[in-house]
Amino acid sequence: MARIVMKFGGTSVADLDRIRAAAGRVAREVEAGNQVAVVVSAMAGVTNQLVGWCQSLSPLHDAREYDAVVATGEQVTAGLMAIALQAQGVEARSWQGWQIPVVTDGAHGAARIERIEGKGLIHRMETGQVAVVTGFQGLGPDRRTTTLGRGGSDTSAVALAAALAAERCDIYTDVDGIYTTDPRIVPKARKLARITYEEMLELASVGAKVLQTRSVELAMKERVRVQVRSSFTDAPGTLVVDEDEIVEKPMVAGIAYSRDEAKITVRSVPDRPGIAAALFGPLAAANVNVDMIVQNVAADGTTDLTFTLGKADLPRARRLLDDAHEAIGYAEIAADADVAKISVVGVGMRSHAGVASTMFRALAEKAINIQVISTSEIKVSVLVGAEYTELAVRALHTAYGLDVA
Repeated sequence: MARIVMKFGGTSVADLDRIRAAAGRVAREVEAGNQVAVVVSAMAGVTNQLVGWCQSLSPLHDAREYDAVVATGEQVTAGLMAIALQAQGVEARSWQGWQIPVVTDGAHGAARIERIEGKGLIHRMETGQVAVVTGFQGLGPDRRTTTLGRGGSDTSAVALAAALAAERCDIYTDVDGIYTTDPRIVPKARKLARITYEEMLELASVGAKVLQTRSVELAMKERVRVQVRSSFTDAPGTLVVDEDEIVEKPMVAGIAYSRDEAKITVRSVPDRPGIAAALFGPLAAANVNVDMIVQNVAADGTTDLTFTLGKADLPRARRLLDDAHEAIGYAEIAADADVAKISVVGVGMRSHAGVASTMFRALAEKAINIQVISTSEIKVSVLVGAEYTELAVRALHTAYGLDVA
């Protein structure tokens, strides 16, 4: 007998038929003798509708009332899931975040979980009852409902699995696992049986959308084994586990890409101590996340600074840099939103040489120019023109021998 958490995303509970099907999966786990907690998202499209209503009434709405509205989507799904389980002969009860409680900080709309009181749920699960828990929501220090931000249901599920000391957390979604790259771009992409927390975290941070970065961070911190599975087939999924559970580590686990990137080059910046702080300080204060940074020093005592950021932050960053023009003393700014970041990820890079050179050679053979390069211990990322995204991903997937034979 195992204790497991089963999380169902919006597409998995999109309508009553899918809720019944998800309940059937839960019932089979209960029949197998397992103790089960279920975490549910809002039905597909519901959260967007609720957010739209808030924004239509007031673009500058109160964040606490926003949370009160958008948290209702998960409440509806949890109740319906409990009813569906009861109809299939499974004892079940729904729980909202404040009832457990899932204690969070006070950052309404983007709260972070501080702790979960799991003893009450464990007692009920030991008596055979399935706990159906609302994802995405918690209880803030002001005793009001908070929400965790987009993708918060995955984070809720992993945090609950940690609090319950569950054997694993199964994330049911519309894909049947984690692939070496996007199968829509590379039909020969392979599904991975296992992937490390570090690899999944890097892939999620650079564009892979199967799991949210926050949920992977938490899983790695709490050592929660996560399995990504399809809600629509019984095919085995992909396990996200500690590196020690993978005996033979491939050089490259996967190729990720992101089209949500933009590039800014600040030209002829005075080359003196403190200039980088003057440039990036206002961006940090405005919560503009900067990723790749390249500095080129010229013979005339100036430097060019190139960096990447999220495309949505580009107008704000331009405005901040314009305001800081006098303090920084640069000559001009050039911005480009027509770029994409391509990343090669794998823990095997630690013990294999030549990963970067293989990447550069494969791109050169396809006449793809590299604009910016960034590396970490298990990742190499490059910035290329957006029009080369798919070509670059296919070329790299083949170059690292990831294609299905």
